[in-house]
Amino acid sequence: MELLHTLLITILTLGILVTIHEWGHFYVARRCGIKVLRFSIGFGKALYTWRDKQGTEFAIAAIPLGGYVKMLDEGEGDVAPEQLHQAFNRKPVLQRMAVVAAGPVVNLVFAVVAYWFMYQSGVSTVVPVIGSVIEGSLAERANLPLNSEILSVDGDETLSWDEVNLKLASRVGESGALALTLRPMDKPDGIAKSYLIDLQKWHIDLENESPLTALGLVPWRPEVPAVIGRLVDEGQAKAAGLQVGDKVLRVDDDDVDDWYGLVDLVKMSSGVTLSLQIQRGDELRTLMLSPERKVAENGEVYGYIGAAAQPVSWPESYKREIHYGFVDAVIKAFNKTLQMISLTLDSIWKMIEGVISVKNLSGPITIAKVASASASSGLESYISFLAYLSISLGILNLLPIPVLDGGHLLYYTIELLRGKPVSERIQLLGFKAGMAMLLMLMLVALFNDFMRL
Repeated sequence: MELLHTLLITILTLGILVTIHEWGHFYVARRCGIKVLRFSIGFGKALYTWRDKQGTEFAIAAIPLGGYVKMLDEGEGDVAPEQLHQAFNRKPVLQRMAVVAAGPVVNLVFAVVAYWFMYQSGVSTVVPVIGSVIEGSLAERANLPLNSEILSVDGDETLSWDEVNLKLASRVGESGALALTLRPMDKPDGIAKSYLIDLQKWHIDLENESPLTALGLVPWRPEVPAVIGRLVDEGQAKAAGLQVGDKVLRVDDDDVDDWYGLVDLVKMSSGVTLSLQIQRGDELRTLMLSPERKVAENGEVYGYIGAAAQPVSWPESYKREIHYGFVDAVIKAFNKTLQMISLTLDSIWKMIEGVISVKNLSGPITIAKVASASASSGLESYISFLAYLSISLGILNLLPIPVLDGGHLLYYTIELLRGKPVSERIQLLGFKAGMAMLLMLMLVALFNDFMRL
């Protein structure tokens, strides 16, 4: 059932993004007087087709991994003399550039609209409060006070941990002062204080840690008692006799103070039989449990029992509902899109420089998993993911790689400057090089996907 859910959400997600991308090409082509022969969502055999009054065939195809808009073009077949004025290749170079650029641009515009809808509807988040710092970390050396809200990073307001993380991600690989503005949570009207953290070519392993943990920041979270809230059907916890509502008091000779302490003990006990003292109602019981052996992406072996904690509520002062008016939501959405575009381009460049590992490239499997997880987390999370993926698709297609929209724009720019098209031989060589480059990137991304599995 979970696999079916993931598959359906992935098809929906790709369908939305591909449709708006191809609609951009389609819409501008029509405005430029170009005859569109086919608008297809997906590749391969058509499952459903229909035609409009202008003779364009619309199709939904069997392989939902992309789409295309086929236009009348002398380079792809004979064109009747009376239709030459509608051929793509006969249009001025600026019009051809507009048609090609429209797809990625619409992806970026869609991100603004998606973020606007999210901010207009309201965003639920938690206040970015420092719960603890990791021993020996940059955060500890900067003497950052605990239970303090992070008001801004490098002068930019941060209303959530997501915004803090994004600002920190933009500093990966850099040197210089990182400025944090903090205010104690017990003094909401108190004076904010600035702290500087000295970064020296701040290299982090993004595959295994977030910028937050790399800096040494641990978000504040409410105390979670070691009470079982959910059990996995095939997990070791259920097989050992644990039930929802059981409170774990001891593991072997160690007292269990909270859920996180229980998790730590389980993780370090892979394949070891543990003695659990639990409280069930008014009685105490002892159960024997052997955590299952799991291997993390970084090769670390840890124990897993298939149990989740009983949910706890956050104090109201640590929760935040962010609502924006119409105009403010537009401004916020536009700025958020620009931030994500800048972060994406910066990440690509740092990957080229070797600052960020190519292990961070993700393929369709990771996209499917994240799409499913975001959809399960609610509409707000899914819309945010759609916007981010739309930005990624737009930026990727604008890269100056032949076979991508950006490659065509590169050729048309050269044509505009030279006054004549790039030779077919050069275009063919570029096409082959571009295909080889994309194939290599796809193989790396798929390899990373399988390694994460």
